[in-house]
Amino acid sequence: MAPNEAASITTPSEPESVGGSEMSSEDMAAASPLLSSSSPSPSPSAAPVLESIEELDRKYAPYARRDAYGPMGLGPVSAAEAARLAFAAVVLVPLRVVAGVLVLVVYYLVCRVCTLRVEEDREGGEGDGYARLDGWRRAGAVRCGRALARAMLFVFGFYWIREYDSRLPNAEDGHVDQSKEIERPGAIVSNHVSYVDILYHMSASFPSFVAKRSVARLPLVGLISKCLGCIFVQRESKTPDFKGVSGAVSERIHRAHQQKNAPMMLLFPEGTTTNGDYLLPFKTGAFLAKAPVQPVILRYPYKRFNAAWDSMSGARHVFLLLCQFVNYLEVVRLPVYYPSEQEKDDPKLYANNVRKLMAVEGNLILSDLGLAEKRVYHAALNGLLCQSYFG
Repeated sequence: MAPNEAASITTPSEPESVGGSEMSSEDMAAASPLLSSSSPSPSPSAAPVLESIEELDRKYAPYARRDAYGPMGLGPVSAAEAARLAFAAVVLVPLRVVAGVLVLVVYYLVCRVCTLRVEEDREGGEGDGYARLDGWRRAGAVRCGRALARAMLFVFGFYWIREYDSRLPNAEDGHVDQSKEIERPGAIVSNHVSYVDILYHMSASFPSFVAKRSVARLPLVGLISKCLGCIFVQRESKTPDFKGVSGAVSERIHRAHQQKNAPMMLLFPEGTTTNGDYLLPFKTGAFLAKAPVQPVILRYPYKRFNAAWDSMSGARHVFLLLCQFVNYLEVVRLPVYYPSEQEKDDPKLYANNVRKLMAVEGNLILSDLGLAEKRVYHAALNGLLCQSYFG
């Protein structure tokens, strides 16, 4: 079986371009307002509400949940599923919570030892920095971090992770020079489905990533993120010596590309999560440095609960994830993508070409929606669910 075939799962029958200009008349009808002036007045029954939720799911397909728990994880479940949840909540969840906390504390202690007498490197000259580790400190943080990240995945029920290497050419025009194969990628670009994505990438390659500055001050997690070499950003900062997110990311990508011991950057160019079947437009931040990138595709096959974190609260998602006896993850690692001279001069072209490649190799549907539409979908979904429960 070919790697691409093994990693693909059945996707819903949605249009290949969602929210864009190339929409059919049926798609335009689905994208029309939920209640137009010519629509009949809604009845107090639940049927119109259900129809509206289905219409929302069609319009905002990349964020719609299609698992056994329904929209926002608040849908009705069968008696058998309710019994499974009750048993897991009493037996499985407490054990996993304790185990997860122990893993977190152990790695915090490892990071505490590795960062003793190490000064923080403050990129941009302000705020919180990261711990630039060398020698045994870096080796200890990486080896323990990868092992404990895999242990945390095991705690979450990801006992087996299927990984596939795609050996297909990584550019349509065949511009790749064999002499470039020795070049090291500066960044990992991945589709974004869940917070579990970060745990997998930590266990596989232990990269750095971009995080809010407030993360650096969190108990336990703050020190761990500094050992990872995270770039802490504060978008409201306006000081003259502040580089900005793009400048800091490009500098770190260049460093990872040129220095073997420097951690690669992990970037999710979509900027938000989806339900795992779609690929949103890519932002250009990962491609401004003109360095090669390593595309990685993550898929979460499921039977009852979709591990995608798309339209429910974080606490409820963690609870339902911990209640599953087994969770599944498949990974497709594509060849390093070396940009052409034209792509180096045009980051948007570079980003679009990598996105198209990932969509083809991962059997993902391209969508033109983004974070703004996701927020609209969440707000509308909240209103309809409140109407169905209290209206």
